[in-house]
Amino acid sequence: MHDYYYFTKEELLRAPKIPLIVMEDNQTVFQAMAKEMAEEIKRNNDRGKSTVYICPVGPVGQYPYFVERVNEERISLKNVWFINMDEYLTDDKEWIPKEHRLSFRGFMERSVYTRIRPELVMPEQQRIFPDPKNPAYIQETIQRLGGVDTCFGGIGINGHVAFNEAREDISPEAFLQLHTRVLEISKETRAVNSIGDLNGALDDMPNYCITIGMNEIFHAKKIRLGCFRDWHRSVVRHAAYGEKTAHFPVSLLQDHPDINIRLTEFVANLPK
Repeated sequence: MHDYYYFTKEELLRAPKIPLIVMEDNQTVFQAMAKEMAEEIKRNNDRGKSTVYICPVGPVGQYPYFVERVNEERISLKNVWFINMDEYLTDDKEWIPKEHRLSFRGFMERSVYTRIRPELVMPEQQRIFPDPKNPAYIQETIQRLGGVDTCFGGIGINGHVAFNEAREDISPEAFLQLHTRVLEISKETRAVNSIGDLNGALDDMPNYCITIGMNEIFHAKKIRLGCFRDWHRSVVRHAAYGEKTAHFPVSLLQDHPDINIRLTEFVANLPK
């Protein structure tokens, strides 16, 4: 038994190894994430600096608020790079078609880029996805741009960030050195994602993905994670109080100098 899984809200907030910010509900978490995205871009624009983000497709609730702020406040994204975390692959290790209902590339196109005013949106070459044909391009691009300002994301059921799946055969130090790569998706992740995205159609879930590495994530200047699902109750407690191990990858971010997890009151409180 792991005592931390059963911590009350008060116990959870007492001494977490990753700073926790409890917010009212999902909407509040997403609005805060969108605000941070927009405000950092505005500051960098004022200084004549570029902005480089690692971005998820999951969580996605921040994007409508971000798009709204960009359009209403006329925030230029011309000097902004979005490096998406990951994408599903076919069994032949190719990107699934952009038209596929699970495609992260398709989601970003439909729900973000085409909804931003054309005069504000970044050029297509600044909308980057890891490519199974050239995985090194992510690391090369980050180095060329001078690093990542902020990595936004969530946490998976087994502690994965992006698709950096849990490992039992590797040390924490070695796991943190992993770069962008193709890998097989774990059965736990496939099951949870099939419930959320395909009404439980597990047989139709892809078996492979390409993911940005823990190395790229850890070396972002800031990391901001959002947790709001029912099973995030245990995930947050493990992230905040578990030992650093590749068995639960987000735990390896405990030593990052500027990280926090935004979670809802629902996640902070356990059922009575």
